[in-house]
Amino acid sequence: MNKSVSVKVYHGYGHKHNLVVYGHVFKRKSKVKQVYSNNIFVNIIHLLKLFILQPYPSVAVQLQFYGQTIYQKTEKDGFFKFEWEAEEDVSAGWHYVKVEAVDQEGNILNTGEGKVYVPHITQYAFISDVDDTVMISHSATIGRRLRELFIKNPHTRKTFPDAADHYQLLALSHTKPDQPNPFFYVSSSEWNLYDYLLETFRFNKLPDGAFLLNTLKKWSDLLKTGKTGHEGKLLRVMRILDAFPNQKFIFFGDNSQQDPQIYTQIVEKYPENIEAIYIRNIRTEKGDQTLELLNKAKAKNVNTCLFNTSDEAIQHSKTIGLIE
Repeated sequence: MNKSVSVKVYHGYGHKHNLVVYGHVFKRKSKVKQVYSNNIFVNIIHLLKLFILQPYPSVAVQLQFYGQTIYQKTEKDGFFKFEWEAEEDVSAGWHYVKVEAVDQEGNILNTGEGKVYVPHITQYAFISDVDDTVMISHSATIGRRLRELFIKNPHTRKTFPDAADHYQLLALSHTKPDQPNPFFYVSSSEWNLYDYLLETFRFNKLPDGAFLLNTLKKWSDLLKTGKTGHEGKLLRVMRILDAFPNQKFIFFGDNSQQDPQIYTQIVEKYPENIEAIYIRNIRTEKGDQTLELLNKAKAKNVNTCLFNTSDEAIQHSKTIGLIE
């Protein structure tokens, strides 16, 4: 294997007829093993390393999945997206995939492993924003957001009280313990922060899930981290719904940015697929405006909840039967 080449495979999702896996191929990727330190400078150096990388454009990649092999090439930022139909029935649960980067002579440069989650068609599915919905990020204020990102690590980042408890209750509701409801985490953060977010969620005992993040940024764009347009996030959510046309979805977001607008816009197109919308009331001065938007969704028979604490959201989930 060529140790100067690395293949990063992110958690994917799908069912027999539409499986999706994302990833990147890098050349001379920085060593990014996290040291969970209280030293601010250690955390800053580690964060900078996440943005010092060299994507591998136009390299051939091949995905291996239960005897199937699918081929393509990476994009100019080293990104790849495999979307394929399984030849055999795929049971519900997590399934491992392997992606190989291959040179022009057909030699394998390096290999990465990932996994794909296939839910039961009868299960609920949850799509959640990350910053200021689950994790305290101060997204609306760039200075405070960067402070949270720079001086803290995945073990010192704070999530909202009871948010993990709520999500764990939802993950196990109306299903078996070994078949949790799927979670999709859609964030404006870049793929540079994938491992950072994965460890933050694991450490805070949030349900395992698939992350859909923003395009890679270079170190010179670090101060612009977390910035993406309304349309980018809307498209990522729509892709999930298109992959599961028969699934019932519950949305989680906050009103610090555009989540209420995005979710109510989606309800207009997919009213039968949306069971509920939960919005954390981060910007209380926008509470009335948020309720106006949620009332549009409510008119389409979608349950809505504008909440200040996760305990309020938990009680609402019990009231409408999302939590048994």
